[in-house]
Amino acid sequence: MADERNQPISRRKARDLDIEIGFLEGLVKRDPGFAEALELLGDDYTLRGRPRDSLAIDEQLRTLKPQDPVVRFNLACSLALSGNAEAACAELEQALELGFRDFRMLQRDPDLACARKHPAYKRVRAKMRVLKTSGS
Repeated sequence: MADERNQPISRRKARDLDIEIGFLEGLVKRDPGFAEALELLGDDYTLRGRPRDSLAIDEQLRTLKPQDPVVRFNLACSLALSGNAEAACAELEQALELGFRDFRMLQRDPDLACARKHPAYKRVRAKMRVLKTSGS
């Protein structure tokens, strides 16, 4: 998914995304707790270049699934894309605490570029080192 976000999308892909977004928005309007639809909608918003909408969805998902490490990781990505690197790092720490272990993704996801440059990312890096060493 992260690789798709960095490439311009074709008109057809944009149209398809807009159709899917409309469909998912309808589902979520009828059932605000439909987590799977929210996850897809958040991804589509990001692909469509709508980081604020994606952030709102990820915050809603955090409320629905506060113990889900992938939800916390995705929220960190949305926060970073919105320019809030410090909050993104805090969410990354929480994701690691909850069991997120895709260290390669943490180090390479382009959505997290601004977070990795922030001083708070040192805590994330330190936590990853401890987890790698302990084998957790």
